[in-house]
Amino acid sequence: MPRRSKPFHAVLTLVTAFSLAASIPAAKAGDPDWLYNWPTHAQLSDGTDIGLVLRYQYDLNDFSHDDGKFTDAHTNRRKYLGFYVKKPGVYDATVYYDFQSRQWQDVFARLQSKAVFGEDLGAVRFGQSKTPVSFEGVTTSTQTTFIELALPSQAVYENRRVGVDWAIQRQHWLASLGYYGQNLTGKNRGHTLAARAAWVPIHEATNVLHLGVAASQERPYGLVNALGVQQPATTSFKAPPEAGLTTVSLISSGTLTAVKHINRLGLEGLWIDGPWSVQGEYLQAQTTFDVPRPNYDLSGYYVFGSWVLTGESRQYHDGNVSNVIPAHPWGAVELAMRYSDLDLNDGRVQGGKEHDWTAGANWYLGTHLRLQANYIRAFSNRKGLVIDPHIFELRAEIFI
Repeated sequence: MPRRSKPFHAVLTLVTAFSLAASIPAAKAGDPDWLYNWPTHAQLSDGTDIGLVLRYQYDLNDFSHDDGKFTDAHTNRRKYLGFYVKKPGVYDATVYYDFQSRQWQDVFARLQSKAVFGEDLGAVRFGQSKTPVSFEGVTTSTQTTFIELALPSQAVYENRRVGVDWAIQRQHWLASLGYYGQNLTGKNRGHTLAARAAWVPIHEATNVLHLGVAASQERPYGLVNALGVQQPATTSFKAPPEAGLTTVSLISSGTLTAVKHINRLGLEGLWIDGPWSVQGEYLQAQTTFDVPRPNYDLSGYYVFGSWVLTGESRQYHDGNVSNVIPAHPWGAVELAMRYSDLDLNDGRVQGGKEHDWTAGANWYLGTHLRLQANYIRAFSNRKGLVIDPHIFELRAEIFI
């Protein structure tokens, strides 16, 4: 496929993004209500809230200095549509589908213990939801500071699974425990036991300190072939260079066979002080085998800082982060810088090493529209093959 020029990509995506913004009526001075209160839900007399889930993202990825490994692209990244119903303090349920990847996303129901026992002992959730190892991974895709997850988050995060979990939250701490099987597509056969805990010694509106740990053990199952023969379980670890419109990875463990367990660990930290914030995470995974073979260990980390030029603050609630809420009719602007590192070399498995620098800018228009731009400088080395691409990304998104 021939590559189109960078200006073509940039102009096309920017026209798409600003067309979306321009399609909304102009706000009155000092009255940005149209940016926040969209008529997408209804509240019943007993307090039950019923509403839509809508997430649409249009992305551009432009590569250079990549030795022809990548193809420039611009297309839909996500097209989520679904609904939710919730009664505060009693229950909530969510179901939504991504028409872009053609996969179910969150599909669960949750019951609050206080509604049953008269005391808050946490909440129990049944269905498909995110597994807890990776702070970035469990953050909603429309709330992440950067367009794509950092290298170690991509490699280690287990994504969504069907299961049951329990979670409890207090002002200064939180904890959860879950048991999961495969996902709704029937892939990733096996089971996972996972837990997460965090201490939040500072928890104020614009001043937060969050320190957490998450761990899991996955036991993947092999497949039975057409002859009825049981095949050994397999896994692999890889990460595209923080670009979502490509399947090409510069580093990869390749397929590991006869897998017994995958043990994951994540250490997470977040500090918010008004318009400034710092977030970081260390992730590792250890694979053990059913045959005499040394364990395969991988690890990585990222750290980033952000500054909201317009003075607002990143939001924090329920043990996670969410977007800046603009204080001005014309929105809020955030600048961010991230460093990420992933090492897939261990013993005979020479999956390679990569580190990326990412500079990002976000423009928040109310609470439903965001425009993002990222520039990524990637550095990779796998078995002596060095590829250091430059990547330019744009995203326009609408979310409810």
